[in-house]
Amino acid sequence: MCGIIAFDDPTVLDKEDTIEAMMEMIRHRGPNLEGGGHYINDEVALGFCRLSIIDLGGGGQPIYNEDGTIVITFNGEIYNFQALREELIAAGHIFKTKADTEVLLHGYEEWGMAGTLDRVRGMFAYLIYDENKKALFGARDFFGIKPLYYYQNGDTFIVGSEIKAFLKHPNFKKELNKKALKPYLMNQYNDLDETFFKNVYRFPAGHWFEFKDQKLDMHEYWDAKYDLNENRTEAETIDAIDKEVVDSIKLHNVADVPVGSFLSEGVDSSYVTTVLKPHEVFSVNFDNGPFDEASVARGLAEENGLNFNVETVDGDEAFNDFAEMQYHMDEPDANPSVIPLWYLCRLARKKVTVALSGEGADELFGGYVNYGMHTKKQVIRVFANSLHKLPRGVRYSLGRGIKHLPAFPGKVHLYTWTAKPSEYYVGEAFIYDPAQPTIFTSDQANGVLQSEFKNNLTVNGIYQKDFAKVETAEELKQMQYIDLHHFMLNDILQKADKISMAHSLELRVPFLDRKVAELANSIPSHMLLNPNGSKWVFRKAAEKHLPADFANRPKLGFPVPVKTWLREAKYCDRVRALFEEDWVADLFDQKKILQLLQDNFDEKIDGRRQIWVLYTFLLWYKMYFIDWEGTVKKYGHVQPDVAKLMASGKLV
Repeated sequence: MCGIIAFDDPTVLDKEDTIEAMMEMIRHRGPNLEGGGHYINDEVALGFCRLSIIDLGGGGQPIYNEDGTIVITFNGEIYNFQALREELIAAGHIFKTKADTEVLLHGYEEWGMAGTLDRVRGMFAYLIYDENKKALFGARDFFGIKPLYYYQNGDTFIVGSEIKAFLKHPNFKKELNKKALKPYLMNQYNDLDETFFKNVYRFPAGHWFEFKDQKLDMHEYWDAKYDLNENRTEAETIDAIDKEVVDSIKLHNVADVPVGSFLSEGVDSSYVTTVLKPHEVFSVNFDNGPFDEASVARGLAEENGLNFNVETVDGDEAFNDFAEMQYHMDEPDANPSVIPLWYLCRLARKKVTVALSGEGADELFGGYVNYGMHTKKQVIRVFANSLHKLPRGVRYSLGRGIKHLPAFPGKVHLYTWTAKPSEYYVGEAFIYDPAQPTIFTSDQANGVLQSEFKNNLTVNGIYQKDFAKVETAEELKQMQYIDLHHFMLNDILQKADKISMAHSLELRVPFLDRKVAELANSIPSHMLLNPNGSKWVFRKAAEKHLPADFANRPKLGFPVPVKTWLREAKYCDRVRALFEEDWVADLFDQKKILQLLQDNFDEKIDGRRQIWVLYTFLLWYKMYFIDWEGTVKKYGHVQPDVAKLMASGKLV
């Protein structure tokens, strides 16, 4: 795993010093001193920081083609690279290394960008400069597992793995994207194409680009398609899921370094762990959390003869480290799961270089409560399932009527099974009350913001262009498509990459494989979501490897006790101190946010999610816009445990 950075800017005369300074900002992504480097000519500069995974001695970058006219830098893994390598050798290409990177380089020569991307399985962001065409090419993987950002302003074009590296370019203008703040408050992460930094954008997943003569052209090469297989039986579907999942996990185990896995008590990580059977597995819990997932996970690990590693986190440690977590995120992300992931990665890096995790199964196989599992009462589930069989027009009208009824048991469940998703669905921003559809409602968000940050953007409104692409698909598929392109892309996978790479750990996600996804997308909704529960056939496939009680456990993740923390005086006081800083008044109505904090502390309301999005943003803003130089001095380094490995010569 690595970090990549590049720029095209004719006004920068000292390209070497500039690219080196930018590389230093992402050194945590590739701390191996050997194997990193740069490529510079009159037009462009490319930089690379390496964390060795495949071909430890010979996989350094940049890598050149046979005549030195094409150069590549690559972040990620190509899991089927060995078969593609043999095909390219047969076509006459000469390989200098055994690394997967070179497959992309020679693949570009042989098949072009589109042809190469049609053949690969993996996670990646990579850049290719072609001297003959005087063009910079690049691509981001199917799901956006690996990040890739770009900045275009005047004659300056920058592209790379992390935004913080951009800040070292002399022509980068650091400005806050003011329109991003309001939807962030509603959604806990920034879901716009433009990041919190003005003129910095995320490259879309499943796309490649060409940059030439100051012009950027993007091309889509993959997107989720929902061509349902109605002829396959449930038993055949279960067998097909298990085959593709097992094959993907085996591919994701290819490495020349130690591999482990994360393990909670949920079905996703348990499925991965029992198939992979790594020597080391890792879990985390909280000293005052509502659940102890680690004890259940320990039982599964011991049953399979695996070495179980667990870390218990307390509130003091979490609050002390939270600013550093947000520094590494580049943009504020108020998903509390950032916290347990930080400690999981720190724990895992002490013993392994690669870890497998269960991200993606919920989006692909229908696992979220918000897809329509808002009640445990079987009679309501069965009734809702029968209503769902009504013609769409009738059902949607019924849903609109249910929305405006007074509250009653099962209302939310009945509403979500009858309503049109594009009229209500807001993913994980939903907090189980149609009257309070997001963390902050649109009016509430505008109510706490200063005037220059107010706008009419809503979470559901941001989703409309993607709903339009799948309006004829089944309702569950519509919601899954939205989550693939929003919650998973801009929240789940962002934190998975940024937090793992902060610890110089490669995190692999075997469910997010194109073959697994294409199978999942072909499964009719009734096999995934029905009165029996969520992820139905997926859980049945998992039962081939897991005890039934593990395969059918409800989704918990690693629950974070934010509610408890914010009602403890010492933590509430830390939040209050930040809310009271003078510069906060330029962004928010301080009186209102301080009252929100106090009302939550006094247990008059449950405002934890609202407070947490505010606190997260303000911590991030203070680091990046109030005290950037101090932030870099404090956090701009590899983690202490990684530094010790480097010093001892044991970093692999």
